[in-house]
Amino acid sequence: MTLDRSERWLDAIAATRARAIAALFVLGLLLYLPGITKLQPMDRDEPRFAQASKQMIETGDIVDIRFQEEARHKKPVGIYWLQVAAVKAGSALGVPDALHKIALYRIPSFLGAMAAMLLTYLTALRLMGARAAFLVAALFGATVLISVEARLAKTDAVLTATVLGAMLVLAEARFGARDELPVRWWAGFWIALGIGILVKGPITPLIVAFAAIGTALFGGEGWRYLKKLKTTKGLLILLVMVLPWFIAIAIKSGGSFFADSVGQDMLGKVAQGQESHGAPPGTYLAVFAGTAWPLAPFVLLAIPFIWRARRNPRIVFLLAWALPMWAIFEIVPTKLPHYVLPLYPALALATGLAFEHWSETKRWFAKLIPVLLPLPVAILAVGVPVASFVMTRSVPFVVTGLLIIALLPAFIAMRALWQGAVARAVAFSCAASVLVVFAAFRFALPGFEPIRLSPRLADAVSTLKCNNPQLATTVYREPSLVFLTRTDLAMTDGGGAAEFLSGSGCRAAFVESRAEEAFTKNAAARGIKPRLATRIAGINMNGGRKLDIGVYVTGETP
Repeated sequence: MTLDRSERWLDAIAATRARAIAALFVLGLLLYLPGITKLQPMDRDEPRFAQASKQMIETGDIVDIRFQEEARHKKPVGIYWLQVAAVKAGSALGVPDALHKIALYRIPSFLGAMAAMLLTYLTALRLMGARAAFLVAALFGATVLISVEARLAKTDAVLTATVLGAMLVLAEARFGARDELPVRWWAGFWIALGIGILVKGPITPLIVAFAAIGTALFGGEGWRYLKKLKTTKGLLILLVMVLPWFIAIAIKSGGSFFADSVGQDMLGKVAQGQESHGAPPGTYLAVFAGTAWPLAPFVLLAIPFIWRARRNPRIVFLLAWALPMWAIFEIVPTKLPHYVLPLYPALALATGLAFEHWSETKRWFAKLIPVLLPLPVAILAVGVPVASFVMTRSVPFVVTGLLIIALLPAFIAMRALWQGAVARAVAFSCAASVLVVFAAFRFALPGFEPIRLSPRLADAVSTLKCNNPQLATTVYREPSLVFLTRTDLAMTDGGGAAEFLSGSGCRAAFVESRAEEAFTKNAAARGIKPRLATRIAGINMNGGRKLDIGVYVTGETP
């Protein structure tokens, strides 16, 4: 395809809002659907969320949040309600065993990622031309981080959509021509904040507040634009949305929800790195080229323009959106890649403003930075087959082939950036991202059998000669095993597993080899002879520890 023809195609798509949204929708399906039904529950956070939602359905209690018997008072209830609704809808539509289908719990994240990409486009239309708006929305949608979060039953894709919903209205209030916003606009702003609070507490309001205050102070028009948001009426909407559940959980938990979520979870992350996720300041910048691929090289090339235009009200708006919270996330010891995801759209939008001045970005690094487009793909194309051969003595040829094919559009995108052909670079970057997504999420992870311990153990239970056996596990205690088997899965040691199997009824225990000596001795002392139904060997994806688990059963019917 010639450069002129690619430009004409892009112009035709971006010419109308309907075509652009349709194209982004198709791109979202290609990026976010592969693997969503085939990926196992990805320990540990995803199955913790899904299991808590599952227990809401099992108990009918939609106020309290629990993982087994433990109170899960780290995040508000919003994501659990969305997951419950998705599972109930799936069950109503006839999905078999909907309660244990992790794909249903992922639907809110999938929809959140789709909404985030489309809202990025709509926000961009308030800041730049239609063509650049389409390009930056596609680039943000193709980033690694949003692709990952789109297929995990967690909060972050939905949280990002709530931030973008509020920022769209804020952009309309500041840069739109209307003196007054229609009700659907200003009410939508407060609804987005309310959903954000119910999903992840103060994060959405903080990001939006920094953007609003920074724009008022440095954006040229002061505080007047904020009057369009109807703060008094809006706060009433917000309180009606969030207060009922917060009052209910305060009563139900005796106030412990706030002690746990604020005192332990939030302030604990500020004080020290939690759950082995501590990292020094600068970590998010250090990993940006990977987590924000393929957006990252475009952002880096846009930095000179952003610096020169730092007093432009639109740039001020985007910097106020991204920089304060980024600094806070860098300072806080606990670091996880997805924390900065709601800030990526701001970087994409600032890059879009640079597209119209791309010739001004030429610097000594203009030849070096575009190498970051094919480099991660090349690393994967070499690393994935090598790692697979080391661990399994086999090579995933389909995965390797897709990654090698993905190198072609990645190199074309690199060359296009060298030539200053931004539109072509974006198009081929998105194509490379789609191929990498298919390789990783449709084939590599679902097909890598050693890490699929929980699904294989759940399948082993289904072959036993009894219905719905009681279960216990030793050593291997991942949340995915609870989600895929039973809420009352007992966590014990080798001796405890033998004691468990001595109880009445059909029972099975997952006994890891390190616990089998104590298990065997205790079983002999109790005079029971459990049947070894099967052995499951593999790798715990958390820590990479090799495990060999025997499935022992008692009380089967002949």
